[in-house]
Amino acid sequence: MYTAFFGFAENPFHLTPDPRFFYLSPQHEEALNCLIYGIKEKKGFIVITGGIGNGKTTLCRMLLTRLGDAVESALIFNPSLSDIELLQEINREFGVTVRRGRPTKRRLLEALNDFLLKNYASGKQAVLLIDEAQHLSHRVLEQIRMLSNLETEREKLLQIVLFGQPELREMLKLPSLRQLNERIVVRYDLKPLGKENIKEYIEHRLKVAGGQDKVFFTGRALALVGYFSQGIPRRINALCDRALLVAYTEDKKIVSAGTVRKAARDLGKDYLLGGKGIQGLFRLCASLF
Repeated sequence: MYTAFFGFAENPFHLTPDPRFFYLSPQHEEALNCLIYGIKEKKGFIVITGGIGNGKTTLCRMLLTRLGDAVESALIFNPSLSDIELLQEINREFGVTVRRGRPTKRRLLEALNDFLLKNYASGKQAVLLIDEAQHLSHRVLEQIRMLSNLETEREKLLQIVLFGQPELREMLKLPSLRQLNERIVVRYDLKPLGKENIKEYIEHRLKVAGGQDKVFFTGRALALVGYFSQGIPRRINALCDRALLVAYTEDKKIVSAGTVRKAARDLGKDYLLGGKGIQGLFRLCASLF
């Protein structure tokens, strides 16, 4: 609605995980480097965790753009699968054909292993990425552990990356998942953006959308965005999107602290009290005036 008013080529704060809008903060860059290192060095298991909206899915999409043609990838978005369904989905993602007949676990594993061996012989790597892995059942996680046994005498045939919320870390500590947890060599936990990165994040998205110089967030507005969003990228996007809509309705091209407060009120109490509670909000507002 407001893109033409501000002269944007597209919405700068949409919520879809578009790699073009990926802001490479220092921690996201470190996480991406950990992923590339773990895959290239064939470490087997990698786990990336982080709170809701901290950029795990976008990081996953960005990783896929960095792997290149020498890596075959399978991306699983729906973790609510049985162990058989997971194997079927993995084979489908890799383009593996399974012999006709009932899709037994043995047949599925044999077909996958044949593919991985041929892939390895051609000088390629294979990586399995599973998003929202905190929803995987213990049985399916055990199946994933067994997939790491697909190997040559020298190295793993399949690199496995699990992306999940903090609950995944707690799940992996369970005694029943000890064997899997001990195989995880590379781990990284994504945190919300720091105050120093929020301004850069907003400016980056405005630039990609073609409107960096067409709208201005005041320093006080940025402080409130940081407070209400707690530095969580998804919340920053929702808040800035609503703030631009408020500015548009008021025929303004400067986003002030008042504009951000109106946007937070529109989004509801979860945003208004998203930082340190009402007393923290009062203290912040007092410091801005």
